[in-house]
Amino acid sequence: MAATKTAADLIPPRPTLPRLREAAAGCRACPLWKPATQTVFGEGKRSAKLMLVGEQPGDREDREGKPFVGPAGRVLDEALEAAGIARRETYVTNVVKHFKWRPAGKRRLHQTPRANEIEACRPWIDAEIAVLKPTALVCLGATATKALLGTNVKVTKDRGEPIDSDLAPVVGVTVHPSSILRLRKDEERGAAREELAADLAAMAQAMDRIG
Repeated sequence: MAATKTAADLIPPRPTLPRLREAAAGCRACPLWKPATQTVFGEGKRSAKLMLVGEQPGDREDREGKPFVGPAGRVLDEALEAAGIARRETYVTNVVKHFKWRPAGKRRLHQTPRANEIEACRPWIDAEIAVLKPTALVCLGATATKALLGTNVKVTKDRGEPIDSDLAPVVGVTVHPSSILRLRKDEERGAAREELAADLAAMAQAMDRIG
């Protein structure tokens, strides 16, 4: 019986974004592919200077096969617009490419991926970064931050500030847009949206200084 291929085994030689997307569609490196509808790979221009990295696709993303198209995606779009950043000029992706969920009646509820599931998927995000070579990379939320920057970087204390990293000339972290949706009070959600936009604007300004 042949051994299960790891994600690293599937990375094509001379990778491009289309080749990576095609290869990732057949990834079985961890069990998350079984209950998921499909692999949700990153999306955006090869020339994008700003790369946004979240945790994993949600219910809507799993069904449509595109990242950040659900409610959290709308929050992100609004924050990008407020920050003066065109979504079409960014590349958006996740550290985990399959939707991890549990049933709750007719609903499918998000579950945080485990460390071994994130590690199994790591070659894909590494390959995306290597192909894009973004000027700026922003981790959205704690899972992406921990996966790419380790445990010493915390969203609560480091958000909106440039972080020293080999991933890109400008690296930063901020909250995941989904966390804003979980806030109960309108004023809290409004303030959180403004803070997210300010974090993204700060990263864009740092990116512009580099040119």
